[in-house]
Amino acid sequence: MRRAATGMLVAMALVFIWSGQYLDAHPAWGFVHAFAEAAMVGGLADWFAVTALFRRPLGLPIPHTAIIPENKDRIADTMAVFLRENFLIPAVVARRMREMNLAGAIGNYLSEPGGAAGGRLRAGAGEMLVEVLESLDPERLGTQVRAGLASGLERIEVAPLLGQMLDAMIADGRHRAIIDSIIRWAGLVLEDNEEMVRAMIHARANALLRFTGLDERLANSVIDGLYRMLAEVLVDPAHPLRGKIEEGLVDLAQALREDPAMRAKIEKMKADMLANPAIAEWWQGVWERLRRKLIAMLRGEGGEDAGTLTVMLGEMGEALRDDPRLQLQINRFARRTAVGIATRYGDNIVRLVSETVRRWDARTITDRIEGAVGRDLQFIRMNGTLVGGLVGVTIHTAVVVF
Repeated sequence: MRRAATGMLVAMALVFIWSGQYLDAHPAWGFVHAFAEAAMVGGLADWFAVTALFRRPLGLPIPHTAIIPENKDRIADTMAVFLRENFLIPAVVARRMREMNLAGAIGNYLSEPGGAAGGRLRAGAGEMLVEVLESLDPERLGTQVRAGLASGLERIEVAPLLGQMLDAMIADGRHRAIIDSIIRWAGLVLEDNEEMVRAMIHARANALLRFTGLDERLANSVIDGLYRMLAEVLVDPAHPLRGKIEEGLVDLAQALREDPAMRAKIEKMKADMLANPAIAEWWQGVWERLRRKLIAMLRGEGGEDAGTLTVMLGEMGEALRDDPRLQLQINRFARRTAVGIATRYGDNIVRLVSETVRRWDARTITDRIEGAVGRDLQFIRMNGTLVGGLVGVTIHTAVVVF
C-alpha cells in the first residue's frame, strides 16, 4: 500500500511535468496541469503527516514528528486508562456478561453434529493433557496430589461434618436404609460364625448340661432366637430395637457435633489414617490406575472407553444447550466470576498492559502500531492525492471563469 500511494504521487509529478509543456496548446491542459500540481501538494502533505506519526520525515529533526516513539510512555498510560475505564469496570463487565449466553454457546459448540467439537477438543486439549500426564513423574505427582489432599483434610475438622451429615440423613429418613443394611450384615456375620457361637455356649455350659445334651439344644435356641430377632427388626419399622438404634444414631450425631472428647477421638483417628503408610501405598496405586485410564481415554484407546470423552462432552453440551435453568446458573456463575476478576485484579491487568508497553522499545511499538493501522494510513495518502487534485481543478476553474 505504501508503494501504491508513492506510485500515485510519482505519477502526478510526471503528469505535472508533461502537461506543463502543452499549456499553450489548449486550455484543457491547464486543468490537467492544475489537477497534477494540487495532487502533488495533497499527496506530499499527507505523506508528511502519516510519516510524522511513526518516524522523522527524511530523518530531519522537525518538531512534533516521530509522535508515537516520542510519546510511548504516555500512550502506554492512555491505553491502560482506556482499558480500565471502558472494559474492566465491574458494572460494564456485568452488563456485557448479562447480554451473553455463554453456557448456551458452549453447549452448541460441544453438541455440534458429527462429533466435530469433540474431535477438536480431543485433538487439542486432550493431546495437551496427555503430554502433561506423561511428562510428569507419576510417583512424584501422586505424592504431591496425596500431600495436597492430606493437607486439605488436616485443616478440616471431620467430626462436625459427620454429625451434620448424620443429622440430615435422620431428618430425611435416609438412615433407615443404613439400619437395614446393618441388620442384614449382622445376620450374615451370625451365619458365618454359628460354629463359634456354639463353641462359646458349650464352653460356658456346666457339666450337667453337657452330660444331658441340653447345651446343644440351648445353642440352637440362642442362634434361632437371634435370627428371629434380626428378622423381626428388619420387617417391623416400629420394632423397639430399631428405635434404640435410631436413638443411638441421634446421640452419635450430637456427640460428633458437640462432644469435645468425641471430636478429639475422631481427629486422632483421621490423623492416624493419614499417617498410615498403607493408605499412602493404596493412594499411589489408585492414582497410577487413574492416570493410565485418563491417558487411554484421551488417546481413544481401550475399546468401549475409547469414545467416552467425546460422549461425555456431547451429553454435557446437550444439557447446556437444552436446559435453561442450567444455562442461567452457569451464566450467573460466569458473570460473578468475571466481575470478581475485574474487581480484584483490574488494577493489576491495567498495570501489566502499561508496563508491557513501556518496556517495548520505540522500534517495536512503531512496527506493531504501523502493522495494525498502516494500510489504512496509506489510503489517507491516496485520498489526499485525489482530493488535492480535485481542489486544484476547482480553484483553476474558478480562476478561469471569474
